[in-house]
Amino acid sequence: MGPAFVAAVAYVDPGNVGANLSAGAQYGYALTWVLVVASAIAAILQYQSAKLGLVTGRSLTSLVHERLTTRTRSPGWGRAYGLQAFLIAIATDLAEVVGGALALNLLFGTPLWLAGIIVGVVSVLLLRALRMKGEHAFELAVAAVLGLVAAGFWGALAFAPPSPGKLAAGLVPQVPDTQAWPMIAAMLGATVMPHAIYLHSTLAIDRYRPHGPLTHPLRPLLSAQKWDVGVSLLVAGSVNIAMLLLAAETLPGTVGEAVEAAHRIFMIELGPAAATIFALGLLASGVGSTVVGTHAGSQVLKDLLPKTPSPAARRLLTLAPAVLVLLAGVPPTTILVASQTVLSFGIAAAVIPLALFTRDRSIMGDHADGRAMTLVSGLIALLVVALNIMTLVSVFA
Repeated sequence: MGPAFVAAVAYVDPGNVGANLSAGAQYGYALTWVLVVASAIAAILQYQSAKLGLVTGRSLTSLVHERLTTRTRSPGWGRAYGLQAFLIAIATDLAEVVGGALALNLLFGTPLWLAGIIVGVVSVLLLRALRMKGEHAFELAVAAVLGLVAAGFWGALAFAPPSPGKLAAGLVPQVPDTQAWPMIAAMLGATVMPHAIYLHSTLAIDRYRPHGPLTHPLRPLLSAQKWDVGVSLLVAGSVNIAMLLLAAETLPGTVGEAVEAAHRIFMIELGPAAATIFALGLLASGVGSTVVGTHAGSQVLKDLLPKTPSPAARRLLTLAPAVLVLLAGVPPTTILVASQTVLSFGIAAAVIPLALFTRDRSIMGDHADGRAMTLVSGLIALLVVALNIMTLVSVFA
């Protein structure tokens, strides 16, 4: 076990904090069901991505690039796909850097723009140091970060226990009003992360077939991936639900900057300890997810673009928008929620090719998806596209 825990950190990044706290503040417990559905979807997609990497020895993005360029006989399609993946990486980094910057600001009063630069630089240095120590050390370190994030938000929830009755009612699918659609899209975009889907196939290859051949028989490895994904996404999913419940209990009716409001109310009503635990959870979320996001973005660009910028240049390209919007004075929670809505439009670009590849016997052989899994993958892709359409209709209406 290990690769899924790295991917799972992406599911508890600051974008999740902003989206889930905002959802809980505006709609109480009503959208709890969204997180349950999104977590189940995420578990299916992460396992499918890991299976693709183990069976083929190829990453999802490299297969997409190969198919687009060979089938269309034009490198332009591959580059276009690479461009959208790069834009999704920018939106991902935007949330992660802004969230880490906000945590430093809440803890130490660091100016947001400076805190954003600190988080960006630290993430690059941490990634380089951890990768030098080997794949398993990298997985253990990121899993520890996931534990810190979980402790931060579970610990904060202990100061404001949820109502079991309201929680049960929130598990029933409902849409409180038409304005909830963009929020649902943001919650889905925060929970089902495109770059984590891309990355998981690479993580499985790095761990189990670093030199080409598999290190263990395939079937036991596939079975292990189910446990890996199940346990890690159960932790990440419960943390996301804890975020929403925390806001439903402490921030009812709050509109706007839910993250800052949560910290302020914790400080006033629950004391410095609760506020510090909350901020530390946010900081671990920001730094850990930025490390994973940097790794994912580098791999995606390597597979999809003909000339890959260096990690330092890529970090500068994706860090600059975050620092600029912070300098412009855009409220951090607004940035977090908006970035997750953008991410929701990148999910289909990862889900559709993944579904097509894992059902293709010419790629997967005897491990190709059966009818049931093919149907489930198709329904997930259809659901994502339908939600994107509903979001656009709601926004423009």
